[in-house]
Amino acid sequence: MSDDLAGAGRPEVLAARRIVVKVGSSSLTTAAGGLDPERLRVLADVLAETRARGSEVVLVSSGAIAAGLAPLGLKRRPRGLAAQQAAASVGQGLLVHRYTEELGRHGITVGQVLLTVDDVARRGSYRNAQQTFTKLLELGVLPIVNENDTVATGEIRFGDNDRLAALVAHLVRADLLVLLSDVDALYDGPPSRPGAQRIAEVRSRADLADVVVGAAGAAGVGTGGMVTKIDAASIATDSGIPVVLTSAPLAAEALAAQPVGTLFHATGKRRPGRLLWLRHTADVAGALVLDAGAVRAVVERRASLLAAGITGVEGDFVAGDPVELRGPDGTPVARGLVNFDAAELPRLLGRSSKELKRELGPAYEREVVHRDDLVVL
Repeated sequence: MSDDLAGAGRPEVLAARRIVVKVGSSSLTTAAGGLDPERLRVLADVLAETRARGSEVVLVSSGAIAAGLAPLGLKRRPRGLAAQQAAASVGQGLLVHRYTEELGRHGITVGQVLLTVDDVARRGSYRNAQQTFTKLLELGVLPIVNENDTVATGEIRFGDNDRLAALVAHLVRADLLVLLSDVDALYDGPPSRPGAQRIAEVRSRADLADVVVGAAGAAGVGTGGMVTKIDAASIATDSGIPVVLTSAPLAAEALAAQPVGTLFHATGKRRPGRLLWLRHTADVAGALVLDAGAVRAVVERRASLLAAGITGVEGDFVAGDPVELRGPDGTPVARGLVNFDAAELPRLLGRSSKELKRELGPAYEREVVHRDDLVVL
């Protein structure tokens, strides 16, 4: 990891034709919690300039709850879910109105897209969301995405817009994800600590082995921290999407491929949408317990899961549902789309495919989970 990148440029950024930009609440609001018009104006100018260079842009913007604090007379982000949802209801309209005005100065039409976990955790909804983004971009619209805080509950939340942005980047088949926050880069320790060093590039998870990260900032308007940004970068880079992490004031430089912030290089390949959905967002409907041999076959050889290697079934699911595959000690090792109903499986467990075909017919010779519908965790 070298910090001496001056003048080197970043080919990944220069080549990106579809970019997802995520901006956090602390980068858009004042200390009092309301929207900062100047910060939002500067961001809009940067996004317009990026579009003028020929790139499509999708913006994932936090700030709805923060924007709703001042109008409601609240000094800090409320802890109660109902109060947060009320603030989001008031603030979301203000946030999009500001973006509409500022981007409108550049002749750019914006479209609001509010997502919940269900929209990307259910296969049909995932496809619908993908089609919506595709059409908006075809029409020249700049989509502005946020979690639908007014209806999401604690049990069905992304938890932070960093993760949402990574999933949106895959959903729209982005070439680049840019995470903007109040920290200018990833450091090997808390940036406030004397001697903390900026990490200019991350090429693999090994580069993060000695990194010490903290929790969310002290401003009281955001929910994320460096941990969520590293997690988001991992989701994106594992799917073949490079990530730039920097502060909002350095957005113009980052999008112009200057060596600011931290560049996370892509580590994986583009995957079918269903596999990313399965790995990061799908709600599992049950679990299959595997013996040690089946774990080795699935994890090491990337083989399909056969009935002979299953020792237990948990949950109530039907064919086509996502299920978790667990080792003998209960540790999750993979996820997959199951080919049988939960009620059918107990009589199949531990039996060979040939035996099942002979006694029950050809339909029972097939894999319980096919390797093409399976992701190793």
